[in-house]
Amino acid sequence: MKSALIAASALTLAACGGAGGDSRDSVRVVGSSTVFPFAKTVAENAAISNPGMTAPLIESTGSGGGFQLFCNGVGAQTPDITNASRRMKASEFATCQENGVTDIIEVQVGLDGIAFASAQGGIMMNLTPEIVYRALAAAPYGGEQTTQLWSDVDPSLPSEPILVYGPPSSSGTRDALKELVLEAGCKANADMKALKETDEDKYDQVCTEVRSDGKYVDQGEQDNLIVQKISNNNKSIGVFGYSYLEENADKVQGLPMNGSEPTYENISSFAYPGARPLFMYVKKAHVDAIPGLKEYMAEWAKSWDADGPLAKIGLVASPDDVRAANLAKVTDLTPMTGDELK
Repeated sequence: MKSALIAASALTLAACGGAGGDSRDSVRVVGSSTVFPFAKTVAENAAISNPGMTAPLIESTGSGGGFQLFCNGVGAQTPDITNASRRMKASEFATCQENGVTDIIEVQVGLDGIAFASAQGGIMMNLTPEIVYRALAAAPYGGEQTTQLWSDVDPSLPSEPILVYGPPSSSGTRDALKELVLEAGCKANADMKALKETDEDKYDQVCTEVRSDGKYVDQGEQDNLIVQKISNNNKSIGVFGYSYLEENADKVQGLPMNGSEPTYENISSFAYPGARPLFMYVKKAHVDAIPGLKEYMAEWAKSWDADGPLAKIGLVASPDDVRAANLAKVTDLTPMTGDELK
């Protein structure tokens, strides 16, 4: 049955560009809310650079939701690209392969940081991964979560209620929060390092599960909503991509992590603990079939330099050698093998 569905999808894809309800004449992109503003700018510039090209449709579905849509199969009814604020998981790659999405081009488009921020003039703290973990974990170090105030976590912090607005579980930003901050704070404890060796599932639960008692508020896939929430409550903290911090510098202020401010320079050098790569994943089978897909990919490569248009709206450029390697992927359409995810 599955092979029949894949064959049907391939026939539909072959019809792209022609008449018929299943064909389309523009690129469709889904995925990360963090990558969304960059992808939208690239889409607008690609349409300007290529007269007659229909502007790509960019949808913000979250990284996890984007991979689900992307891996459904090939054909005009499926997305050409999914953006992600984390790397594809091996399980997602396997799902793609099972559904006939066998040639996937992985492109690192730049860097971003998971910024912790408050309203301008609002609460200010010097954070560490351990502080964030102890404040937000459902069961810090396997014990009961009893902290109510920031000062309960560390006496040097303000005696203000913990209230953090952040991304949902489907978001790549949430995955990065878990991996780069929560887990880093958790495994600083020797017992947790030992637990990883004996019971990795329990370790993952203890180290990455976020409390659900209202101290951490899931604000959906739109980072702008988090900016609005903390702007209206100067005792609250928000977690979102660095680009939203820079875009809203008149409303919000970044909080330092390990003494490092969430700035372009600190993210670029990975001095800031929340620095992370951003990706787009492209179906090679769609490149020649979907009008404008090659041009859209080329526009990304023209835009991601340190002095390019995306840097002006908050994208942090990858190092020179990384940009060169990913330009080659865009040019040569080199697919992943899956080994990259091990």
